[in-house]
Amino acid sequence: MYFSYGDKELAYLKSKDKRLAAVIDKIGHIDRAVDTDLFSAVVHHIVAQQISTKAQQTIWQRLQDALGEIAPETIGNTEIGKLQSLGMSFRKAEYIKDFADKIIHGEWNLTKIERMSDDEAIAALSSLKGVGVWTAEMILLFCLQRPNIFSYGDLAILRGMRMVYHHRSIDKALFEKYRRRLSPYCSVASLYFWAVAGGAIPEMKDYAPAKKQEAKSKELKARS
Repeated sequence: MYFSYGDKELAYLKSKDKRLAAVIDKIGHIDRAVDTDLFSAVVHHIVAQQISTKAQQTIWQRLQDALGEIAPETIGNTEIGKLQSLGMSFRKAEYIKDFADKIIHGEWNLTKIERMSDDEAIAALSSLKGVGVWTAEMILLFCLQRPNIFSYGDLAILRGMRMVYHHRSIDKALFEKYRRRLSPYCSVASLYFWAVAGGAIPEMKDYAPAKKQEAKSKELKARS
C-alpha cells in the first residue's frame, strides 16, 4: 500500500508554488509505501533509528521471521535478550518491549491516537520511550497517512527545500512560511522534497555552503 494522494492535492500545491509545480511535473506521481498497522509502525520506526536502510531491513525481516506477527502479544512474550539477538541494541529491545507491555496492560490505547489531532498524536507518541518528535511525525505520515505533516527535524526535507528554492539555509521562520503556503497538503509536498534530496532531478543542486553541505550529507547517510 502506498501513501494516498491524487490530482486534488497536486493541483492545490501547483497552484500555490510555481517551483514545486515544476518539480511535480518532472517527477510525476510518487509511490511511498505505508504501514497501516500502528503498533507495527511504531516498532519498525524504533528499530530503524540511526542505522542504515540495509541494516534495518535485515533486522525487521529477522523480527518477522522470529515472531510471525509483529503484535503486542508476540513482542510481550519474547525476552529482551531474544529481541536483542536479532540485531537491535539492548536499549531498542527495551523500548519495544516497554511499548508492547503498555498496550497489553491497557496503559496505552492505540485507537485513541487515530482520533487525535496531529499535535496531540505527536505529543502522545513522543511520550513513548524511544520515540522522539521526528519519529512521531514519520509515524503520522507513513502509518496514519495524515495529509499535513511537515517535519523541520528532517534533514532530507530541508535539503530538498534548499534545492527547490535555492536557499543557502532554512531557519524555522522560513520553514513555517512554506508550511503555511503548502498546507493542508504538506505531506505530499514532503514526498517531493525527499525525492529531490535523493537526486530525482540530477541537475538540481544543494545551495548550502560547502562545509555545511558536507556535514549535512554525513548526517543524511547516517540516517539512510
